[in-house]
Amino acid sequence: MSHKLTISLLLAASLTTLGGCGYSPGHRALTGAAIGAGGGAIIGAATGMGPGTGALIGAGVGGVTGAATTHSQLNLGN
Repeated sequence: MSHKLTISLLLAASLTTLGGCGYSPGHRALTGAAIGAGGGAIIGAATGMGPGTGALIGAGVGGVTGAATTHSQLNLGN
């Protein structure tokens, strides 16, 4: 159990680092879906919903959010 949690956390951390990638809506949708899937899998596993279901829901929400936002909507301290 601990091994699966460690792998899940490492995967989520690596996907989070990709969150700033992409200027086009397609790239932002892809990175949003990847981050959402990683986070959703972790949350799904923790809540008993199942990692697969959580990943599907997270990927859908992350992909739509990434496609709906633009790079200029982020305030990165500039």
